[in-house]
Amino acid sequence: MTAVRALSKPLTAYRIGDPDGEYAIWDPGGARKNSGRWHEAGASLIYASEHYSTAMLEKLVHFSGDVPPNQHYIEITIPIGTSYEVVNPDLIPGWAEPGGEAARRFGRQWYAENRSAILIVPSVVARMERNVIFNATHDQFPNIEIGLEIPVWWDERLFD
Repeated sequence: MTAVRALSKPLTAYRIGDPDGEYAIWDPGGARKNSGRWHEAGASLIYASEHYSTAMLEKLVHFSGDVPPNQHYIEITIPIGTSYEVVNPDLIPGWAEPGGEAARRFGRQWYAENRSAILIVPSVVARMERNVIFNATHDQFPNIEIGLEIPVWWDERLFD
């Protein structure tokens, strides 16, 4: 297990989604319906990325090379004092394997124990980058601020 800490300065994250889709961009509905790398269906979680470019890569991976329609991004500000935990991938063998059972097992325990408001995890798509998972049931979750929904511009060269 990793240590739970409190942010000493604000942290920014980015999330991309379709504001007219089944779930709002800032909504845990998708995680409640479907399992992901770090959770099982039913959990009230929201995934984001530390960088806008990583959020784009994460979105592209799920669209199989097609231009995702009607995508917007939000900038997320996580305030000082928010509890967090950072995953050390060296301590979770197999975390990046297809199927993701090792990562899901870790995330399931983190969520069940309600250890922190956010979990910072490595990105499978961009291994040097990190994603941020928000626990929407944590008592610090309402302190997190989200910005305006802004349209994403996709450079067509990404799809050539």
